[in-house]
Amino acid sequence: MKKAKGKRLEVKRKKLEVKKPKVKGGFPFIILTGLSGSGKSHAIRALEDLGYFCVDNLPTTLLPTMAKLSVRRDIEKVAIVVDVREGNFLSSFPRILKRLRQMRGLNPVLIFLEASNSALLRRFSETRRPHPMARDRSPSEGIRDERAHMAAIRAMADEIIDTSDMTVHELRHFFTTLSRDRARARLVVTVLSFGFKYGVPADADLVFDVRCLPNPHFVETLRPLTGRDRAVVRYMRRYASTREFLDRLTAFLTFALPQYVQEGKSYLTVAIGCTGGRHRSVMIAEELRKTLTGVKGITVRVKHRDS
Repeated sequence: MKKAKGKRLEVKRKKLEVKKPKVKGGFPFIILTGLSGSGKSHAIRALEDLGYFCVDNLPTTLLPTMAKLSVRRDIEKVAIVVDVREGNFLSSFPRILKRLRQMRGLNPVLIFLEASNSALLRRFSETRRPHPMARDRSPSEGIRDERAHMAAIRAMADEIIDTSDMTVHELRHFFTTLSRDRARARLVVTVLSFGFKYGVPADADLVFDVRCLPNPHFVETLRPLTGRDRAVVRYMRRYASTREFLDRLTAFLTFALPQYVQEGKSYLTVAIGCTGGRHRSVMIAEELRKTLTGVKGITVRVKHRDS
């Protein structure tokens, strides 16, 4: 058993996929688990910086002991990493989690971290560490086996986070939101511009196609620019169709986003797509940043995948 230390992480992101039963009030008793290489140790360091008592790789049988200490307020804010590094984890954890959820005064929050196979393979290649479930085999075999074995535990999670493209700051921001704003159910909205010719983002919750709008690509002087440049913005805003599209989309999102907040969702990705992902989708995404910033209960950030 070792206490997690450190300040920084270099894993990458994105989305909260599942929301299970709502957590009771008070500081949560956070249990971090998930796939090897998904960023659990980095996540717990972020929680440590927020004042949590953090333990990495705690034996599963000791979870009730830590929970009792938390209930008695001997240790008020607790975050624990448990995973397949402990041999009995897969067989004993479901029973112990059920016991924790029945404890009076305890607010257990199970967070499951995962990532795409390509992201996990890259991380194992960079660290040159063996996969804990395939020490004498290839990492890809270990990833496959672990994903299958962890499916049942993943289904129990209160939150599922895909860290495939998540930056250090995004992961830290999520846990800051979890610890400080969970009672207020704050929603982090990512407005993501993309090009359809490169594929629709796999993590998109809502997708809007703006290929119906005037295309600056066909204006020679605008072609080298992006939707963040003033000349492109002025060109697109000249057209009534652009202005009406923005008004209608803003009206829909201004209505819909508070509903997601009320449902307890923590992360939402709104994907805006045009052909190449450089002009129309970028311009619309940047405009949404301005129009949605004032919506109560949400934080807006913008990413441009293909520009």
